[in-house]
Amino acid sequence: MRTLSNVIRRNLKLFFKDKGMFFSSLITPIILLVLYATFLAKVYRDSFASSLPEGVTIAEELLNGTVASMLISALLAVSCVTVSFCANLLMIQDKANGSIRDFTVTPVRRSTLAAGYYLASAASTLIVTFSAFALCLGYLATQGWYLSAADVLGASCSVLLLTLFGTALSSCINFFLNTNGQASAVGTIVSAGYGFICGAYMPIASFGEGLQKVLGFFPGTYGTCLLKNHMTRGVFAEMERIGFPSQVVKGIKDSIDVNLYFFGKQVPLSVMFAVLLGSVVFFTGLFVLFHILRKNAKK
Repeated sequence: MRTLSNVIRRNLKLFFKDKGMFFSSLITPIILLVLYATFLAKVYRDSFASSLPEGVTIAEELLNGTVASMLISALLAVSCVTVSFCANLLMIQDKANGSIRDFTVTPVRRSTLAAGYYLASAASTLIVTFSAFALCLGYLATQGWYLSAADVLGASCSVLLLTLFGTALSSCINFFLNTNGQASAVGTIVSAGYGFICGAYMPIASFGEGLQKVLGFFPGTYGTCLLKNHMTRGVFAEMERIGFPSQVVKGIKDSIDVNLYFFGKQVPLSVMFAVLLGSVVFFTGLFVLFHILRKNAKK
């Protein structure tokens, strides 16, 4: 246990000491928040207002709070996964510069090294994602705050699970990478494509029926929807309180994936949570299996 603790501390120190690695991880959600607030917020606001039925109006603060909640959900859903790939680069760097060979000739077990990389990556990613979460809540407070303490707690749990999912997924993928060039290529692909396939950049409801069914098999989709449910619960409760027709509220929820459907059936929050938690366990187990198979192959 002491050896594992030392490995984790070493990896964390190297991560925060490497300014390029740390700031590239931290600046990603900050840049996204600035871009969303500067360019996309007005587009979302106009689109949302124009989609309301004729004769239905919405207060400016409620409109801004709704749009900000949607933007924050998208930002955090993407950042929790993409940042984990940045935080997990240390494992590849040690392979590229030969440091891993120095470890393997010491009494430190390979399983301890693997656990050290995994846990250090999870810890560093959690620091970045929860820092981004706090920043997002500050932005939301300036736009329109309708969250309860339970909503914040639920969103925090969603960020935690999504971060662990991103750590487990990136650990499995990075296991097969040996150079910084390969890591950069994978990171670019993930950064460019993940937001679309998880429904962060565009609601899944706006895609074709066939693609909606395919994306329903991706764990990230459920993580994004979990965040949207917690971040927007308050604004929809306020809409119902001031007299919005229930059918209108349901239509809005359907259009932005707060209500998620799998082959025509609405997915409960408990199932979303179970899918995301199960994915964390599955990819963590897969990462352990990869190391066991490599160990057996070398024997």
